[in-house]
Amino acid sequence: MNKIWTFVAVAALWGCKEDAAPSAPDIASTLKTYTIEQMMDNESISGGSFSPDNSKILVSSNRSGIYNMYRIPRAGGEMTPITQSDSSSVFAISYFPKDERILFEMDGNGDEIYHLYVRDTLGNQRDVTPYPGARANFYGWSANEDRFFFTSNKRDARKDDMYAMDLATMEPSLVYANNDSYNVDLISEDGTYLVLSKALNTNDSDLYLYNLETQEMVQINESQSANSGSDFSPDGQMLYYITDEGAEFAYLKSYDIRTGQRSTVLEKDWDIMGSYFTEGGTYQVTYINEDAKNTIMVTEVSTGNVVELPLLDDMEITNVSFSKDEAFMRFYAGGSHTPSNLYVLDLKSQERVQLTNVLNPEIQAQDLVKASVVRYPSFDGLEIPAIYYRPHQASAQNKVPALVWVHGGPGGQSRQNFSSFIQYMVNHGYAILAVNNRGSSGYGKTFYKMDDLNHGDKDLKDCVEGKNWLVQQPEIDGEKIGIIGGSYGGYMTMAALTYTPEEFAVGVNLFGVTNWIRTLRSIPPWWESFKEALYLELGDPNSADSVRLKEISPLFHTDKVTKPLIVLQGSQDPRVLQVESDEIVAGVRNNGVPVEYVLFEDEGHGFVKKENQIKAYSEVLKFLDMHLKGDAGTPIQDGESPSQQLQ
Repeated sequence: MNKIWTFVAVAALWGCKEDAAPSAPDIASTLKTYTIEQMMDNESISGGSFSPDNSKILVSSNRSGIYNMYRIPRAGGEMTPITQSDSSSVFAISYFPKDERILFEMDGNGDEIYHLYVRDTLGNQRDVTPYPGARANFYGWSANEDRFFFTSNKRDARKDDMYAMDLATMEPSLVYANNDSYNVDLISEDGTYLVLSKALNTNDSDLYLYNLETQEMVQINESQSANSGSDFSPDGQMLYYITDEGAEFAYLKSYDIRTGQRSTVLEKDWDIMGSYFTEGGTYQVTYINEDAKNTIMVTEVSTGNVVELPLLDDMEITNVSFSKDEAFMRFYAGGSHTPSNLYVLDLKSQERVQLTNVLNPEIQAQDLVKASVVRYPSFDGLEIPAIYYRPHQASAQNKVPALVWVHGGPGGQSRQNFSSFIQYMVNHGYAILAVNNRGSSGYGKTFYKMDDLNHGDKDLKDCVEGKNWLVQQPEIDGEKIGIIGGSYGGYMTMAALTYTPEEFAVGVNLFGVTNWIRTLRSIPPWWESFKEALYLELGDPNSADSVRLKEISPLFHTDKVTKPLIVLQGSQDPRVLQVESDEIVAGVRNNGVPVEYVLFEDEGHGFVKKENQIKAYSEVLKFLDMHLKGDAGTPIQDGESPSQQLQ
């Protein structure tokens, strides 16, 4: 089947064997520190569509400082730019099935209003979804390869309808008018079936199979549970879907469209995130979220045998896809300590080619830190998983400051992925504990539901206990621990400074929610299908829940903030509006507390342009050096040991 998957691919280039790796004291003695320009010069690459003749691969890269499209020879060679945008990021989707036209997407500087574009073989580009204010999302190529499917909310901003785009005329036709505000999960390649879901809450959703020809609708799940469509079988007779029906973790089931029979296909001790079939139906690829990292199973459909994936020293394969003829597999491999690299495997000869080398050559690979998974008891005995980055220079004799890192969401998860920002801070002597507080995904539905209608309370206490765990580590200076997070994590930062003002020494708020009433009332219209579910988890701002929402909104309690704060925000952010950050900065400044504010006019919910990332992350480090280390931002020279600076 022709599927474009968007799992975050954390890939890599460096992998020293553990028995050959330098010991911690050796690394500390040779450790170099790096500027933010050096660290952000690690290249980020994603995607990997094979051209129709398998001669090249289409990817997206931020090599130029902003995401653009590039092509790489499949056999290896130089990466050639296809686009040269210097404003909006360009994200490749796919080569066309029969020719080298390219489908890609762009939004407006982070406003999340994506349009689909076609680039022809002469280099001409055309917006094929030029509807003002409307979003478009690609859903796959048709079986006969004469059209592609996409959703758009051009008819009603609150509802995503399904369209088919004729490849000869580039004219769309309406396939399904989504009058009941379903979420569209899948469409079959023959255009006969839609898989629709309806959110009941942020934990559970009903799943439906809709016949576009007969207009018959069948509910797939048999009891309240979390459900999502995954793929159709190669013969189109079976629907594969992910569910946690009757179980703690999500697993893979099948639904026989002819008989209505439901069968369990695969269960693991962790959540199965998705599964798809390759174009010819030879392989089935399944993604498992195993303790905050991707584990991938590739199964040969005819035999049920699991295909052995390549082994790479100290790296994990995190994302795979196959060429149309199933002759080649491209994959990413890496880990928390090394940025993404792209490989291609010839499935017949087993020859493997590394196509990219994305680590900045100025950086010594051994200077980067590999995270470890830790667990600690919270205030009520609940075990909290977390990901710990311990600086090489940290020791009982050379204690370092630390930060509790809180992920986005609610319901997100800190994962064992590479982050240049985290590595930059760790390289400069800050330990990071990325907590997965109650309410995080990936640890079972009971754990996931634990923060419903309780935000800013027990989830915050989990973060405080993370700080207490750090205090107990011999390499940590327990008096110098801050908190940092983006989006929901930014909210948790402000909640910590507001409701537990003496626990953390500083706060770093990256585009965090500060007024839940306003945020829930101003969610983007394309989230309409999830609005009621969000209200059930967080509270309805138009009801008596508004009393509690005001109580947990830091904006209304800024007089309690006593510790230094830095706030970073993108003005194009459609999820957390700029006014959230404007007002929290003004409120805290009224206390006479040191507050810094960094605003980007050309960013949305997160910073994707290297120039802005460099500015943002360097300002964070200067802030931390001044208010956490207390060294007034004294710079560390390249090549100088941070342990020398801290003594």
